[in-house]
Amino acid sequence: MRSFDSDTVRTSSRRIHYLYQMRHLLFTLLGALIISTGLTQDISGYWRGKLMMGAGGCFPVYQIELQLTLEGSIIKGKAYHFSDSSNFISDEIAGTWDAATQTAIIRETGIVTFRIQEDCVPCLKNYELRLHTGNGNKIREVQLRGGWSTPSGRAIDGRTPCSPGSIVLTRFEKPSFPVAKPVSAPQNKIDQLVQEIRLDSGLVQLSLYDNGQIDGDTISVYVNKKTVIERQMLKAQPITLSIQIDSKHALQDVVMVGENLGQIPPNTALMIVTTSNSRHQLYLTADERRNALVRFIYDPSTSKKN
Repeated sequence: MRSFDSDTVRTSSRRIHYLYQMRHLLFTLLGALIISTGLTQDISGYWRGKLMMGAGGCFPVYQIELQLTLEGSIIKGKAYHFSDSSNFISDEIAGTWDAATQTAIIRETGIVTFRIQEDCVPCLKNYELRLHTGNGNKIREVQLRGGWSTPSGRAIDGRTPCSPGSIVLTRFEKPSFPVAKPVSAPQNKIDQLVQEIRLDSGLVQLSLYDNGQIDGDTISVYVNKKTVIERQMLKAQPITLSIQIDSKHALQDVVMVGENLGQIPPNTALMIVTTSNSRHQLYLTADERRNALVRFIYDPSTSKKN
């Protein structure tokens, strides 16, 4: 019978303890790797499914496709809402991805183009979507589910209610709609002067309408390089703002920027300028190379002329 001295026993015990620790560390690292892999799920791609609306919507259930690009935690892309070829809306979207909770917070930032019934008004939606994976991690078993709402509870006309609803999206390998290619804005976009208007002191009201057929033109407006209107769609109802003209506000440069070209390029608008004793009607045009500039100048002598 073979005997073991105490040193041999201690050495064997240390080896067993070391191997146990290494195995425990290996399983810990493997578990962390699995968790990390799950948390870094890339949601870039094409997601298509159904969007349900509350009471009062034009379409209680309709199709939606999100084309998402994830860069770090930033989401960019487009949303397409549609029921058929004659009823659709295309929106720019942006948002954030929380890897820890597997949640995407997405908002529609502006309408690119649309074709819908005359009695329907688009809603700009916000989404909160949670990633769900099925058994086997097959593509068609990966879903984004959650809810949507409109921050103001109203459509873009400010009156029509937008009742919140739910949404279920499944991942697809190919898009149903063409993937929009990123277009970089021109570095030297020209502010083209449309007209100079000289006025005495007073408050000036500006009303902007789509000029002609409503085709999804979206604009931003700046007054002396400060944003006053951001990515709003021109419609039959006016977008309105007011500016002050007096000795302290002697020069007011109002610039209209076309954020898209609509279905019928270029981006065109009718501007009605209303003061206490005058009215001006201007036609503005903006595209990828030029903005429309209207300059208001304080001139006390104009009161004598009137």
